[in-house]
Formats: sequence, C-alpha cells, structure tokens
Amino acid sequence: MTGIESSMLRSTLYEVVAHDRHGNELWRESVPNLVTTAGLNDSLTQHFKGSSYTAAWYVGITAGSPTFAAGDTMSSHAGWTEVAAYDEANRQTLTLGSVSAGSVDNSASKAVFTISTDSTVIGGAFLVTNNTKSGTTGTLYGGAAFTANRTLNDNDTLTVTVTLTAANA
Repeated sequence: MTGIESSMLRSTLYEVVAHDRHGNELWRESVPNLVTTAGLNDSLTQHFKGSSYTAAWYVGITAGSPTFAAGDTMSSHAGWTEVAAYDEANRQTLTLGSVSAGSVDNSASKAVFTISTDSTVIGGAFLVTNNTKSGTTGTLYGGAAFTANRTLNDNDTLTVTVTLTAANA
C-alpha cells in the first residue's frame, strides 16, 4: 500500500449519576458506547457527503440488561427495550459544547430524567435523532449497557453526560 495509512477511533462515553428524591447520590457509572452500523453510516454520510447538515440528537434510557448490537436500529433492536417511565415529555436533548482536542460533551447541559414510577429498572443509555419516547424512527447512533441493572423510584433522577471522541488509532 502506498501513501499515508490512517485509522480513526470513534468512541462515546456515558457518565451516569443517580440521585434519590432528596438529592442524595445513589450511584454513578461511566460506560463506553457501541456505535451501530447505522450510526457510523450516518456520520460518514453527513460529514463527508453532506453540505448543510444540522444534527438534533437525543438521549434515551433502557430497561435492564440491554444487549446492543452493531445491526440495531430504532425499529429493530431485539436486545433491549426503552424506558419511558420518566416525567419529561420527550427523550432528553443532547446539547453539546465546543469541540476541542477531538472531543465534545454535554457537561454544561446534561440530560436529566426524573423517574415517574417506583421500582423502575434502568440498564443503559442510547443516542438517537428522534425525541419521541418509545419512538421507532430516527437514526440510532449507539448505546451502552451499565455494568449492573439499577432500580430507581418515583422522583429519583438520572443525569447523563455524554462525551463523544474521535482520535487517530
């Protein structure tokens, strides 16, 4: 092979913090994301082929023991189900800050979910281009499973910080 050979690593990290209804921290976890084929294709299409692309991305949460696969889409994902038992009307908007050193996050505007029923089991999080709770359209960028299922109760909150990184591999 001639020329310069390069590869790029894309990663997404979810930092998730849960608080009880009194504001006491219950747990926190950082988990990496699997980027789906649809997410990679969308990224390549918009970045290299698009001319005026504007993205709107949303954070969703899953029920216990999710298994994400590269072939998952919002209309077909046998390994997980979405949790819609939270007070907010829609999936939470992913509002990203400025890109620096190949990374960008939503630390200034975190996604917050206020749980609406007792004994709600949460197992992961995902990124999608549709804000509709339990919606089956939009591009699924990817998702991450927590290391353990977590149970939250009415008025507990789940705060999600998403960090997207692109680096030479």
